Amino acid sequence: MAASEEPNAAASLHGSSSASQPLISNPSPPPLLYPYPTIDDPPQSNPSESDPSQYLQISYNYGHRPFKDIPILVLFILFVLSSFGFGIFATFNRNISYSNLSSYYYDQKTSNCVTDSVFPSSPIWVFLYSFSSSSSVLKSLIWTLVATLILSLPICFFLLLLLKHYTRQIVYASLPFFVLLPIFINVYWFIACTVNPTCSYNFPMVYRILVLIFMFLVIGVIVWIFIVNWHRIGLTISIIGVASDALSMNLGLLVVIPSMTLGLLIYYAPIVLFLVFARLNGKIVPHHHGSSGDYTCVWKQDKWVPAYYALAILTMLWSGAVMVEGQVYVISGTISQWYFSKEEDDTPSRSIRKSLRNAFGPSAGTVCLSGLLILVVRVVRAMVDSARQEDTPGMFKIILRCCVNAFLAAVDYLNKFTITFAAITGEAYCSSARMTYELLKRNLLSTVFVETISTRLLLGIAFVLSAIYAIVACAILRAVSHLGADTYLVAFAAWLLLIVILEFFIHVLDNVIETVYVCYAIDRDRGEVCKQDVHEVYVHLPISRNHRSSLVTTSLLV
Repeated sequence: MAASEEPNAAASLHGSSSASQPLISNPSPPPLLYPYPTIDDPPQSNPSESDPSQYLQISYNYGHRPFKDIPILVLFILFVLSSFGFGIFATFNRNISYSNLSSYYYDQKTSNCVTDSVFPSSPIWVFLYSFSSSSSVLKSLIWTLVATLILSLPICFFLLLLLKHYTRQIVYASLPFFVLLPIFINVYWFIACTVNPTCSYNFPMVYRILVLIFMFLVIGVIVWIFIVNWHRIGLTISIIGVASDALSMNLGLLVVIPSMTLGLLIYYAPIVLFLVFARLNGKIVPHHHGSSGDYTCVWKQDKWVPAYYALAILTMLWSGAVMVEGQVYVISGTISQWYFSKEEDDTPSRSIRKSLRNAFGPSAGTVCLSGLLILVVRVVRAMVDSARQEDTPGMFKIILRCCVNAFLAAVDYLNKFTITFAAITGEAYCSSARMTYELLKRNLLSTVFVETISTRLLLGIAFVLSAIYAIVACAILRAVSHLGADTYLVAFAAWLLLIVILEFFIHVLDNVIETVYVCYAIDRDRGEVCKQDVHEVYVHLPISRNHRSSLVTTSLLV
């Protein structure tokens, strides 16, 4: 399919099978190792569709990439243009009398709502100025958050360097804090609340003991998770070290990816403003009270406003999902260029620029389609979760919920590495999904595999660093200010901001891990070794049991 669509790209993606063979295959693998053709399939007239060796030369496509998934891209552009077009109309068509609704009364002579005087609408900055406060708590909060935001960048770089050079040390040093810090916080709040008369009165001892026991149970679950996964700690440390090294060779990603998020917020600003102005589209009309016979003046909104709200909110949600998938695309494209480069200790020039150009150029439709699927999955999953909270038992609803969950799991299974593969090859979404599945299946690797323990370890390290930062910030605030109990609130806000930023950093590192995983599968499929240190680590990954069992079944049939 891909060979017929892209004659130029096919030459770079699919070479002859004699150039290289998979590491795990014989020189002429049996056709049954591949998803097609099977023994029950009819003969195919197109040899490119039946040749299993057509995917053995997958690599990064440096050549010209044609536009893919154009209908989805056109649909997304229509949504954006419609949201901005109707938003501009709503801005100029707004009724400024809405803010003076209370000054209108019903005039029986004209049978209309009239007012004696015109009250100018208050600009928004007047409201913001009146909202401003000069309290010491607000000032301390603002300065603490600004300092945290400034220090977050060097903290992320420092954490990356530690994970690159001292992965094992930083992981094993952080493991005790995963338990000690929650225990310290749990005991500290219990003692502080017991000593404080107000807290002790409002929060009785019985409830305090119950919360204390519950928190210790949560800590016990954390300990149990690490005990169960202890045999994977060594492999996880190696995977984190490889991903940190890859990210350190492409430090520009730590600037470009947050800049994309900032650009999304700037893009959201006019849409939010349009939603505010859309609410002002309507007119003041008399309303008759049937019981008393009196008339009052009420605001009647235009009929198209709810539809515009739905359109604008859907556009914002889709745009957010597109930006998330676009960030994954840029990370995958940049890391894959580094992986397949010939230089061992050098990064290809303009790799991030190429990835950005491909993400918002030829592959923009693919990114939009991936974002749309992710949005649909999350919306349906939110609906299922909300329906689960309602006490509406019934066998039909239980079966329907199981079917929906199975469908969502299938979509996640399909979408796992699709956008990463599209960033490497430039293929369309459906072709990337199919080829990714076949690539990993041929090499006995699972599309469901994700080193989840690495994510948990990184989140634990982020929690430890942010907690230490919050404790230091709380000590400094208590020394230089007199906020009293509000010190804990400011320190908690600093902790929350820093942990959000560190989780964003971990999200980038997780995408690097998945990209290196796909690149390793391509290397394994081609019988090449582009990065020796990566192969020394990823060769210890578990083999897919489903694929292994299918191979046994196939050998028995043969």
